[in-house]
Parts: sequence; C-alpha cells; structure tokens
Amino acid sequence: MIRIITSLVAVLTISSIQAQSTVRETPKLVIGITIDQLRGDYLELFQHTFTQRGFKRLLSEGLVYQNIKYDFPNLDDASAIATIYTGTMPFYHGIVGNKKYLAAKQQEVSTFADDNFLGNYTQDKVSPLAIKTSTITDELKIATGGSSDVYSFAPNISQALITAGLRGNTAYWVDDYTGKWASSTYYGAFYWSVDQENRSNYDFSVKAKTSKWTPLLNMGDYKAFPFLQGVSYFTHETSSGTDAFVRIKQTPAINENVTSMAMTVLNKAELGKRIAPDFLSLTFYAGNYGNTSDYSVEIQDTYARLDRDIEKILDEVEKTVGLRNALIFVTSTGYYNSNESDNSGKQNIPERKFYVNRCEALLNMYLMAIYGRDSKWVDKLYNGQVYLNRELIKQKNISLQEIQNKAAEFVSEFTGVQEVYTTYQLQHGQWNPVMEFYKNGYTQETTGDLFVELQPGYKIVNDQDPSFKEKQVRNNAVVCPVIFFGNSIKPERIKRTIKATEIAPTVSYIMRIRSPNAAKEEALSELL
Repeated sequence: MIRIITSLVAVLTISSIQAQSTVRETPKLVIGITIDQLRGDYLELFQHTFTQRGFKRLLSEGLVYQNIKYDFPNLDDASAIATIYTGTMPFYHGIVGNKKYLAAKQQEVSTFADDNFLGNYTQDKVSPLAIKTSTITDELKIATGGSSDVYSFAPNISQALITAGLRGNTAYWVDDYTGKWASSTYYGAFYWSVDQENRSNYDFSVKAKTSKWTPLLNMGDYKAFPFLQGVSYFTHETSSGTDAFVRIKQTPAINENVTSMAMTVLNKAELGKRIAPDFLSLTFYAGNYGNTSDYSVEIQDTYARLDRDIEKILDEVEKTVGLRNALIFVTSTGYYNSNESDNSGKQNIPERKFYVNRCEALLNMYLMAIYGRDSKWVDKLYNGQVYLNRELIKQKNISLQEIQNKAAEFVSEFTGVQEVYTTYQLQHGQWNPVMEFYKNGYTQETTGDLFVELQPGYKIVNDQDPSFKEKQVRNNAVVCPVIFFGNSIKPERIKRTIKATEIAPTVSYIMRIRSPNAAKEEALSELL
C-alpha cells in the first residue's frame, strides 16, 4: 500500500513539474507591429525578394493565422487599429475613422482633434480621449502601476494615439508639414532621444528634402506580375511641394524612419530590461503610392524594403532583449485602397457611377415635397451615410422612424444601391447578419440616419466637389495574416480566420494582465 501511494506521489510530482515547465514566461518586451494594408497574397507573391531574416523568418518561426476579420463597415487604419488594441468594435470604442462628420456642427473634423492640448513639433491639437474604452497598453500601465514604458511610432496621428492609448508615455507621428516627429502635450514628457533626433542636421525632415525613391533590387527581380508589359526603372521625387511629407508617407522611406527611431528608443530607454513588461507599438505602410497601378514595381519594392525593416527589428530585439523575452505580434489593417478603375469606357461598357451630390439633392427635394419646402431636410451624404436635419425634424415634431423609412425607401430606388438600413432599425433590435455588421460600426455621436450599401463595381463620385476622392466599390476579401513571434511560441500555421477582437485578449493573456474593459472575446486557444 505504501509503495502504491509513493508511486502516485511521484507521478503527480513529475506531472506537476512538467506542467510548470510548459508555462510561458511573461515577456519583458512586447512589440505590436501593425502594417497598414498588408496583404497575405503579396507576402506569398513577393517572397523571392525577401531575405531569410525578415518576413520569411516570421512566417517560418512564428504562429501564423491565415486571416483576420473586421466585422464592421467603412474600414480604415484608425478604426482597424482601434479594434485591434481595444478588442472591441467601433460601437464601443467609438473610433469610426480618421475623420468624422458632426451633424450638429455640419462639418467634418479630425477624430482626435482636441483644443485642450497643444502640439509638440506640430500645429495639430489632438489627444487620444476620443477612444471610449481601454486599450492593451492602458491595461498594462494600470497593472504595473505605471512602471511599464509604452511608446508608439507611426506615420500618422490616429495610428500613434491609438497604439499609445490614454496612458502611454508618448505617441509619436511624422508631422505632415515639417516632417519632424510630433506629439501632443497630453502626454507630457517628450523623450530626449526623439527631441535630439528632431534637432539634428540629419533627421528625416532634412534627408527627405533630397530623397528619391528608386528600386532596391534589380528590375528583373520584380517578377511577381508576369502579365505586366514594358516594366521600366522608376524614380519618384517627393521632396518638393507643400504636400511633400504626405507623399513621402506613401513610400518605404516612412517605414525606414519608423524603424530607425524605434530602435533608438529601444536602446536608449532600455526597453525590456526591467521587471515590468514594456510595450513598443509600431505602424508601417504597405499600400499604393499615389496613382500607381495595383500591379506595379513600386508595391513590390515597398514589400522588399519593409522586409529589411522587419529584419532589423528582429535582429535588434534578439541582440538586446532576447527573443525568448519578447513577444512580437504582427497584424494588418484588413483593407486595401485600390488605384484601379474598371476601364469600362474603353471596352464599350457603360461606366457605372453613383453620384453622391445628386442623391443628396434629390432626396432633399423628395422630403421637401412631403414635409415642407421651407427648410433643408438632408444635411449631408457622407461616407456611405445620410445625415438628416435632426433639429428640423424635432422642431416639426416628425417621427424619426417615419422620416428615416421614407428616406430609405427613396434612396433604395437609386441605380447602384443594393440596400439601405436606418439607424432606427439598428437601435431597436431589428436584426439580420448584415444589419449586425452595420450596428458594429454605429456610434451615437457620429453615425447618420441611413447606411447606404452600394453594389460592387460602382464608382462613387461627386461632380460638384473637385476635392472629392472617387472610389470604386469592391467587396473582395483581402487576406491578411496575423503572426505571433518570440516568447517561446512554437511555429505553426493555422488555416482559419480569426476575429480582430481576439488579438487584445490574447496579448493581454500572454502579459498576464486584464483584457481591455470592452473586450468580450477569449484568448486564442493556440496560445493558451
């Protein structure tokens, strides 16, 4: 009997030791890399231009999920990154895009505009206070009593503010007018090495004045699109004009700048060298340049150069912190801004257009015929949403449900309109899968009265506004992988699509902190 008990104790002890040995250590450094418009198919097509220690290393040594899904409309970098870092939808976190339309003021404004705070190295007055929920980085700061360092570096304002969160040390972005690293006085301290870089005679703003973008590799190496004819060497000069730095942000130079500054702060701030985990958020660009074709040498060169930036980051982390002590997760914003048109006119096929201004004017005339010609009933058709004159509707004591329904019935008759949903339907529980999709993108402050869904292939135009950016409606799925690397994570390829809202709970679980306060999903099972 004693022998049996002794054997059981030994077995249980060994099992306990084995279980403990499989527990992953808490990372000392987390690096969140978000690549705006990263495409999984391009990672496959362009891999012959990659080194062995960049994207190829992530894909072969990391845990790779095949695709990520964002379940709400009008996706852009701001709404996507907010969803990644909060673990919830715009319905809760409140970020529907880089800009928003305020019906009460009848104007489009920057989502993060905040006159209560001044800019450092910028005229932009902004803060992250538009984010209504906590982020991963906020929860890390709370869990460690503020002892963790959190820095973010990104090309643009919204990307930097979201990834730093409300409690980060500082968010940095490249100012559109000066090319300097900019921030907001909301965060207080401006890290000395970033300030030193801004004041130097060889910083990004200086180098960009004489920069030219030319191919990194031999032209024969850019062979991902064999159907291209007459591919030739390119040179893009982006250093002149008032929008020079805006254009440079569409070139690999911006990614090189983010990488350089991030590695400087990684070393100078000694990130990952303390007990509490530190967090470094980086945003890169992998979209088109200007009006270049979707099938261009430029997009191939962008990926080739970004691959080298990824290599530099991985090598630096391995050298300074150790990959076992670091968690690196790589995500995409899940959309792709195509520069292609369908060239219908060249093929004797009528070009299909949806005119925003005409729809707005005709809807207003229709409502005037019903409710009175003394006022304007439609404020604006903006970003696929119709904003009615709520103040006038209230003054006239008209049922909001009634006027929304009549407006929806009228707009649904327009050529090119697939379906129209009213916000009254979304708010009062009328449900189908498509309506759930639109509800996820609903916010009380910024959403209009109607969501207008257009048929694929239609071009959205406004022939009365020269500044309006035409857009082709496409419902193509953009396959975007999610990669977890380092921290003793075993290499694996998972052929399934995960939700964007599952990333924050997973990263939180690995860091042993609470998930953001609006995140409802559980951590990904493969990383438990």
